[in-house]
Amino acid sequence: MCDFDAVWLDVLKIFPVLGGGSPGPSQPVEEAVYENVRRHLQELGNIDTFAAILDLEIQSVIRNVLAPKFWKHFQGDSVPTDLQTCIQDQALVIEALPDKNKLFTQFIDAINELYHSFNVLMQVKPRLARLMNPEMSSGLSSAKLLHEDSIKSYLRDSLLSQLPPAFSVVVGAFYWVHFKLYTKASHLALTTVDSEVFDELLCVGCNFDVEQCCCLRLTEMVNKTNMKLFEMNLIDRLTGSALTSLIKLKIKEHINDTCQGIFDRSHLKQLEKWLADVIMTWLKSIFTDWQTKDSAKEVEVPPSVQSFKVKLTYYMYETFAQSVIGQFFSIIIDYPDSIPAIDDLKICMEKIDMRVYLTESLRSSLEARILHPGVNTMDILTGYVAAIKAIRHLDQSGVILEMVTAPIKDYLRKRSDTVRRVVTGLTEEGPTDLSEELAKGESIKDGKESGPDEFSNWENWEPDPFGIDANLMKYNNSKIMRSADIISMVVDIYGSKELFMTEYRNLMADRLLAHLDFNSEKEIRNLELLKIRFGESLLHSCEVMLKDVTDSKRINAHIHGDGNINENQMFDISSLIVSAQFWPSFNKESLQLPEEIENEFKKYTKAYEGYKGNRTLNWRTVTGRVNIVIEIGDRTMDMVVSPTLAVIIYHFQNKSEWTIEELSSITKVPASALRRRISFWQNHGLISESSPGLFTLLEKETEKSQFEEMSLAEGDDEDLESAMASASDQREEELQVFWSYIVGMLTNLDSMPIDRIHQMLKLFASHSGGVEFTQDELKHFLQRKVREHKLLFSGGVYQLAK
Repeated sequence: MCDFDAVWLDVLKIFPVLGGGSPGPSQPVEEAVYENVRRHLQELGNIDTFAAILDLEIQSVIRNVLAPKFWKHFQGDSVPTDLQTCIQDQALVIEALPDKNKLFTQFIDAINELYHSFNVLMQVKPRLARLMNPEMSSGLSSAKLLHEDSIKSYLRDSLLSQLPPAFSVVVGAFYWVHFKLYTKASHLALTTVDSEVFDELLCVGCNFDVEQCCCLRLTEMVNKTNMKLFEMNLIDRLTGSALTSLIKLKIKEHINDTCQGIFDRSHLKQLEKWLADVIMTWLKSIFTDWQTKDSAKEVEVPPSVQSFKVKLTYYMYETFAQSVIGQFFSIIIDYPDSIPAIDDLKICMEKIDMRVYLTESLRSSLEARILHPGVNTMDILTGYVAAIKAIRHLDQSGVILEMVTAPIKDYLRKRSDTVRRVVTGLTEEGPTDLSEELAKGESIKDGKESGPDEFSNWENWEPDPFGIDANLMKYNNSKIMRSADIISMVVDIYGSKELFMTEYRNLMADRLLAHLDFNSEKEIRNLELLKIRFGESLLHSCEVMLKDVTDSKRINAHIHGDGNINENQMFDISSLIVSAQFWPSFNKESLQLPEEIENEFKKYTKAYEGYKGNRTLNWRTVTGRVNIVIEIGDRTMDMVVSPTLAVIIYHFQNKSEWTIEELSSITKVPASALRRRISFWQNHGLISESSPGLFTLLEKETEKSQFEEMSLAEGDDEDLESAMASASDQREEELQVFWSYIVGMLTNLDSMPIDRIHQMLKLFASHSGGVEFTQDELKHFLQRKVREHKLLFSGGVYQLAK
């Protein structure tokens, strides 16, 4: 019998791993030892059993010794406790690590130790092959152990099965340092520093003094570590997740550094070039830079790295698109200078579906920036028009535009001054977005009119986008959204051209009354442009108003040329004679003129009657402008004021002290309105409130009394008041024509709900060409009649008050 103890000692010399514990360095073994073990295995005939035992022992050593020993390097405080809570976002943790160089060294030491043990295990295969001779049978176990990648597979599987959560952060820190070393040259190329200052700076690669730079040594350490990872077949599975997070972080940083806030040039080509020249080249260098020129076998870059470029390109497009969308409000404001940025986003959206993200982000941005009481209506309209231009350049279908701007239209609809601001923007002097659009002279395109031309440019036609809200397209035909111009969309805020034309008529009336020497050419030009766009029928009244001004000038010239009227004349009168049925309704203010002034108006009326025969004049004394010269003490003031202000100061030349009640009685102006008008003269130092409700003429400039500490700025707003009735008052007056019909219906039918009344009145209006109105407007009108005790409302129906 053989000495089994002696044979086992020879086996341990050949395969130290069978002794248990961490495999140490293998010592050279003589051929006699191989021959002794080979002879006994042949006698026993159990080589496959021996190979199976050896295979199991290798797995046990890797699983129970090597893997725990490797992971022990990364236990403890390798990652700070406060960062372990957000370990899911590896990129943020890597960027926030306080000492990446420490983790860099720690990772290299762990890989070096693992690589040493791996090399010891890799010697098992050649020694087993040497132990076996061609005559010995080679079963499944020995063939498995002799396979080239068996030990690599055991090592990879064991390491991954025990992977700690923070390990990806350690790998990320290692490659963060590597990337910094790799991009050192490009960083220096972009930085211009004086040579003397440069010597005092830290190296951008290793953070040491320039004279003590160790970038080359660190790069060599990185290359050796990559080589060891590649030989152990760990570089892909062990580092893939961390590399992906780090690369995404660098892409995001590069986009923020080079593209943020720059909208006047395209960035996509530059980003694609940077991805190929920097990121992909660096990624390939991880697999190739450690190879020597005289390598027997050149290692090719794995196909997974080549396919990874497609994913990174997708991520780059997505990140860049998110960055542009986040700044889209600024892009809207900068349009058309920001067209390159919009074109870039259009390309991104062709590759990535970001329609929902764009609409939600832009809607929230617009609501936060402009849809609040702190922004005036004109600024909101300017932003709305800019949004139409920019978003339409991005999406020709108009669907995104409709979804994004819907909150703006809803908000503007609730503001009382929206219509007036739109009309002002269309007609005011100076370049504005709306006036420029009006000057183009394009007519409003309704869906029926634009239909034949929809496919005229068929080569550039695009279908409606997929996946849009069906409710949106139900009420907004895509043909209309594609063809509608800016003014059409602004008018669409209220959905009624008539409302805008009514407001334009009011605005024109205010201009004509405030400035009798107005620029007629400008008004005629605006009127002609509006007629082209909105049609002549809606603007016929405006034409009559302009004709009234021209006729009034001619009549004034004729009357002033009459020598009879100029005899004993106190002052000149120039009248604006209006055709009442074509002008907007005036407000209900009144003013009683002093007798001597009223006599002058009677003279003018008589002269007009003599010129026009069977016509006469009804004067609106509260409207107009009065040129006055005030001489008081050593002061002389030449002013242009409203008739009410002129009458107030006129009465003070006959009596130097008036109570508010006395003055209100003689001028027929309510006391509250009169006090506001008197404050104008208080501001000019002509009248003082000597006691509450008592006003005195000041012969000399003195300090204000104790009763005048209140703010008197209201008097300066006189010129801002409109002589026209408010839009609601005019609407009320228009609906008043239906009151007799409502009375008749309720007399015959006793009681009716509002929807039935509305249907009946609409039927009458359609046949008689009357005004159109909504059910809400009718409801307000009927409720006013209820408050006036002319109607009763109960149980959802209206009936006449008994």
